[in-house]
Amino acid sequence: MSKQQELGKLGEDAACVFLENLGYKILERNWRFSKAEIDIIAKEKEVLIFVEVKAKSYTFYGSPEESISAYKENLIIDAASQYMIKVNHDWEIRFDIISIVFDKQLKPEITHYKDAFYPSI
Repeated sequence: MSKQQELGKLGEDAACVFLENLGYKILERNWRFSKAEIDIIAKEKEVLIFVEVKAKSYTFYGSPEESISAYKENLIIDAASQYMIKVNHDWEIRFDIISIVFDKQLKPEITHYKDAFYPSI
């Protein structure tokens, strides 16, 4: 596993703990459909939440969330629609981003963006 992959896994683990501490229930991790992967699928009350996690160890070239392209958002939206079909979805949804910057001691600084992007109609 590369350093970036290790940092990504560490970020996803930190994001899960963060969400669980807020009372979210983690339903899936690294759920795949075709070319897309949804890092975390969670539920908060009756809201189904699809979470993209981005982690970095520095912000010299921009914050983690800035690296999420419109193309990536569309992949996540497509995968989310397939997940909703799979689970017979009938409740509200949301797309969130969790941005994490790790310091030298690997302590995470977490920023949670609720409703970070929306599917186009």
